[in-house]
Amino acid sequence: MPENTYGIIELVGVSTISWEDAAKNAMDAACTSLEEMRIAEVVKLDLTIEADVLTYRVRLTTSFKYIDTWWILKDEY
Repeated sequence: MPENTYGIIELVGVSTISWEDAAKNAMDAACTSLEEMRIAEVVKLDLTIEADVLTYRVRLTTSFKYIDTWWILKDEY
């Protein structure tokens, strides 16, 4: 297996439906700009109650394969 480098970020997903939906929203948003997502781990679950509306929040960490793209931009600078 070749050696790789992975980045780790923290995301917060929000939903008025469920914690599962909140986690899905966070991962869907991250997948639009990150490639080769690897693992997501739920770190914290909480909810807010405002005007009788529950809002589910999920904090998670996720890893993705780091791809060095400096060579793509080097000619632009």
